[in-house]
Amino acid sequence: MKLLTHNILTSKCLKGVTVGYPLGIVAKEVKVNEVEFNPEFISRMIQKVDWPALCKAAENLGHLDNLPPAVVDDYENNEEFLKKAHHFLMEIEVINGDLICPETGRKFPVTDGIPNMLANEDEV
Repeated sequence: MKLLTHNILTSKCLKGVTVGYPLGIVAKEVKVNEVEFNPEFISRMIQKVDWPALCKAAENLGHLDNLPPAVVDDYENNEEFLKKAHHFLMEIEVINGDLICPETGRKFPVTDGIPNMLANEDEV
C-alpha cells in the first residue's frame, strides 16, 4: 500500500465513527521501490493530499527524512520538491501491517500491500 493510498483511506463507514481519518499505521514490513517519476501526476496529486497526514504516516514508518513539513509555494515548478513528494507518495510501501481507526481502534489488515477495509456486518 503506497502512502498515496493511505492518504485517502478512512474508516468513516464504521458505526459511531464521525471522521475516521487519518488512519494510524502499524507496519510489520515496509519496502521502498523505485517508481518512474511523473512530475505532472505528482503535481496534480499534491492538491488532493492531506500533507500533515502524509508527514505523520512517513514518521510512523521511520521514513520522515527529507520530507518537507509543508507544501512549498509554486511546487508545480519545483522539481526537487516534486521528486521528494514522489518518493513519499509512490515509492514507500507498507507490505504487511495494520491500519487503525483513530476513533475506535479497529484494525484493518494490510496483506501483501493490499489494505482490507471491509467492515463486519455489525460494524456498519
